[in-house]
Order: sequence, then structure tokens, then C-alpha cells
Amino acid sequence: MAKIAKKTKRYPSDLTDEEWEQIAPLMPKPGRRGRPREIDFREVINAVRYLVRSGCGWRMLPIHFGAWQTVYGWFRELARRFLFQT
Repeated sequence: MAKIAKKTKRYPSDLTDEEWEQIAPLMPKPGRRGRPREIDFREVINAVRYLVRSGCGWRMLPIHFGAWQTVYGWFRELARRFLFQT
């Protein structure tokens, strides 16, 4: 996923710094082996919030959130860990 300098919120649905501070500890920790994770979980959460708020489909997510398949995959993993209620 491309890193994007986040100076200000891009969408009204984006997390505030205060919201992110509360949920950041719930995000999966990096593994000890394998390739380093390149995903920014804050962008994944922002993408899911954008999707819910706008009503668009997964394939219609703006590209700056990263590949829709990556966002969807992490959404499924976070939902499996009960971080989202589906």
C-alpha cells in the first residue's frame, strides 16, 4: 500500500487522531518472521469508514486507500478478530 502523507483529513469519514489513539492498540502487531508489513491500518479503517458512509462497493474505493483487495482482506481479518461487527 502506498504511503500517503496525512497532514489533514481527506474525507469527513476519516478517523480523528483521538479516535485512532483509542483503537490503535487493537490492531494486529507485526509478526516476527516474514516480510515486513507495509499496510497502514489507519488507512484501512478510513477506507472501511468511507465505504460504509458513501455506500460504494469495494471495487469503487478510491485508489489512494490502496488496492481494494488489500483493504477487503484486512477488513475480513479484523472482522474475524471481532474488531468489527458484521
